[in-house]
Order: sequence, then C-alpha cells, then structure tokens
Amino acid sequence: MLTSGGDGATVQRSIVQRVDLPKRGLEPYRRIVGDELLAEIRDLAADLRGLRVLELSSTATGGGVAELLLSLVPLERDIGLDAEWRVIAGDQPFFTTTKRIHNGMQGMDVELTDAERSAYLERNRANAEALTDGWDVVIVHDPQPAAVRSFCTVTHARWVWRCHIDSSTPHASVWEFLRPYVEQHDRVVFTLDDFVPPDLDMPTSILAPAIDPLSSKNRSLPDWLAREAVAEFGVDLARPLMVQVSRFDPWKNPFGVVDAWRRAREAVPGLQLAMVGAMAHDDPEGWEVYEALETLAREESDLLLFTNQMGVARHEVNAFQTVADVAVQMSIREGFGLVVSETLWKGTAMVAGRAGGIPLQLSDGVSGFLADGVEDVADRVVTLLDDPRLARELGAAGAKVVQERYLLPRLLRDQIALLRDLL
Repeated sequence: MLTSGGDGATVQRSIVQRVDLPKRGLEPYRRIVGDELLAEIRDLAADLRGLRVLELSSTATGGGVAELLLSLVPLERDIGLDAEWRVIAGDQPFFTTTKRIHNGMQGMDVELTDAERSAYLERNRANAEALTDGWDVVIVHDPQPAAVRSFCTVTHARWVWRCHIDSSTPHASVWEFLRPYVEQHDRVVFTLDDFVPPDLDMPTSILAPAIDPLSSKNRSLPDWLAREAVAEFGVDLARPLMVQVSRFDPWKNPFGVVDAWRRAREAVPGLQLAMVGAMAHDDPEGWEVYEALETLAREESDLLLFTNQMGVARHEVNAFQTVADVAVQMSIREGFGLVVSETLWKGTAMVAGRAGGIPLQLSDGVSGFLADGVEDVADRVVTLLDDPRLARELGAAGAKVVQERYLLPRLLRDQIALLRDLL
C-alpha cells in the first residue's frame, strides 16, 4: 500500500515504512552555489560510492526532519551513495509518549510512567526487528527511534544518533531513561555545541541544517503568483500581513504570537495574522494547540489559521512567506528553526526570538530583529511595517546570509565529511 509523503514522495506501508523519492540531481544547484562547492562535494564522495546509508525518522511529512530528508536523500544517491529513507511505525500512545520525551529533552518537567516506558521500548524493538541487514551507516533522527539500535541485530553498521532539538538542559529523569540508548550509537550529532547534554561523553559532531532552494517551498515565485495563492485563502492583500510558519506546538509560542499581533495591531489598524503549520502524525499535541487557537480565531476575524489539511502545502507556504509584510518566529525553545532561513531566503523581514539556532541565522539589526517577549516583538513588527525600506534592506541581508551558509549543498558536503570521518 502506498501513501503520499509530499513532493512526489510515497511511503511503503509496513512495520518500517520505506519512503520512495523522486530522482534529483546536484547539478541544478550549480547556478545558486557555484562550481567550487559542487566540486568539493564530488571529491569528498568519490571513494564512498556504493556506501549503504539508511536515514531513519518518525514521519515523512511535517516538521524540519522530513523537510531535510525529502531533499537530502535524493542528492546522496546522485553522488553515488546507496541511500534510503525509512520511517518507523507507531500508534497514538507511542507518539504521545515520544512527544513527552521530546518535551522532557527540551527541559519540560516530565515524568514518564512505567507503561509509557514499556510502550516506547516495545515499539522500538518491533521496528528494530523489521530492519534488514546490510547497511554500512544508519542515521537515527531524534528521540522517537533512539532505542532501535539497542534492539537491532544489524551489528556491523556504524550508527549515528542525530538530535535536532535543544537538549542542552534535559529533564533529569527523561534523560536518564533515554541516555543508555543514545550511548549505544557510535556517534551523536547536534545542531549546536550548546545542545550537547553536559554529561554525555562520547564522540560528537556539530552539523547545522539547511534549506533546499530548489524545492517548491523555497524556489523563487513571481510576485503575482504568490499573491494569487495567498488571496485564494481569504487574505486581504490590501491590508498588512504578519505571518508565523511553524508547527502548532507550545514550544513555538503560538499564543505569544497572538498577543504580539494584538499589541502591534493597536499601532497598525487592520493588521492580519496568518498562522501556517503542518499537522504531523507523530505530534498529537499539535491538534490540541490548533483547537485552542481555533477558539480564539472565532472571535478575531483577522486571525487566520492554515494547515496542510486545508491544502496549504509547500508551494502555499512559500507564497505566504513571500507575500508577508513581516514574519515572526517566537519560539521558546528551538533546535535550528529552518523556517527562519526559509523566510529570509525570500527576502522577507523577520522578527524572531533568541532560542536555539535562530541567532545563527539572524543577526539583530543586520539581517532582521531579535526580540524578547511580546512587547518587544510587537514593537519590532511595528517598526518594520512603518518603514518598508528598512524591511527590504534587512530582508536582503538575511537572504545573503542564507545564500552563504544555509543552503542544501553545504549540508550535503558536511554530511559526506561526517560519513568519511565515521568510517
């Protein structure tokens, strides 16, 4: 049985689901990143041809990991790796538990019950038993499949645990539970040095994510097409538009965004807020947040909620980020925050919090504004809306930063360097 995974990907349904991906090549990126980087990538990969690499994650749609793998795995294949992406199977109790583990790893006060621990381990065991042998490297993404290695009979492979979240101050009991399974890997990879738990003593690499400039979410859209796509969803383009693109997740601070919008609207009458997010099957908490926001939206005609359930896919997200007069990202905790690079790549001015990897991408007053709290965010939003020239200048500077540091070929190069070092 096949189901859509987005942008041409399909998912083979079984206990461990294979994500079938369209063929894509590295060569079209040359016009964006230049000759030198592509030559470096091919040189690094020359003696890795045929290496069997498995990318293992928890979902094929929604969230940054799925975005990355959707573009990265086809390029791994193009440079000669025998790469595959598979998604673990799980039921709602499992994903409710893994979201609690995720929250605990980001510092929330979480106490896992014995039943939750058992459910987590049993699902990881079942997925491990379904994995075939023959991989040279297995890269496990985030906490959901972190225990697969401990139950897997594939012993000759090198195993990597890739943590995409801010795990700098994990809740003690959650980390105590997860740590033995993490330590079964040969290497752990984090987005920032600061995210490495202080008591983790094993080989570690640092690898910043990146966006795909040729995906439907990030390719350049004509202004008329972007505006038509946004207007189709009922946005009044004659009035200013503030946008946050993110999962409907408490860590993304959606209610703080609403408060900042209300405050900014006092100075900018008619300001609309569009909150755009994808619903992922491994995040049951997202529906609770969305329903609470829906209650607020019934009382606020200019508070607009959009999801992939309404047909807002990658092209439409691109259009919202392109058309927005100002974008915000008010995360309380953040791994990297791919949406920041996505937005800056379109030249759109942005106001964001200082969480996680956001300050790597956005320098305060240079390529956007960093802000603390509702009042500060609102004031910065008003500043940008009142000064379109400043907004354009900051947006252009942000696009330049992304061009230099956070595009997919750079991530591919770093991934190949990691594999060479690992082997």
